Amino acid sequence: MNEISAELAHTVGQVDEAEASRLVTAMAQADKIFVAGGGRSGFMAKAFVMRMVHMGLTAYVVGETVTPSLQENDLFIVGSGSGETDSLIAMTEKANAIGATVAAVTTNPASSIGKLAGLHITIPAQAKAEGAIGKSIQPMGSLFEQSLLVVYDALVLAYMEQYHITADAMFGTHANLE
Repeated sequence: MNEISAELAHTVGQVDEAEASRLVTAMAQADKIFVAGGGRSGFMAKAFVMRMVHMGLTAYVVGETVTPSLQENDLFIVGSGSGETDSLIAMTEKANAIGATVAAVTTNPASSIGKLAGLHITIPAQAKAEGAIGKSIQPMGSLFEQSLLVVYDALVLAYMEQYHITADAMFGTHANLE
C-alpha cells in the first residue's frame, strides 16, 4: 500500500495548478457542466459530478438517462487516460461542434481528445496503452484512474475556496432519501 500511495502522491504532485485553476474558472462560468469518461474513468466522473452538485453547480454525467442536451454556454469535461477512446472522441467532436467549452483530463494532451480540447489538465501517469508516460507498479490504467479522482477532488476544493463554499453548506444538498 505504501508504494501505491507514494506513486499516487508523486503523480498528482506533478499536475499543473495553473491548468487546474483555468478549469475551476470555466466551471464557474458554465451554465451546465457535463462530465464523461469510459470504464473506471467514468466512475470517477460520477464522483466528481456528485460533488459539483453538492456545491450547487448544475452538473451531469454523460450517458445517464436524465442528462439533458449540451448547449453552447456549457462545459464538457472528458477524462481519458489515452485520449483515444473512440466514443469519447466522438462526444468531444460533438461538444466542439455545439460550441461548448471542452476540457480534457488526460495523460496525453497531444492525443485526439487533447487536440480537440481548449482546456487541459495533464496527469503524468501510465494509461492502459503501452509506452505511456509515468510507469506504474499497478496494472493497466489504475494510477491514472486514482489520480483522476484526486484531481477531480482537488478541483472541488479549489472551487470551494475560491467561491467560499463550506462543507457544512454542501451537506445541505446531500441526498436525503437514503
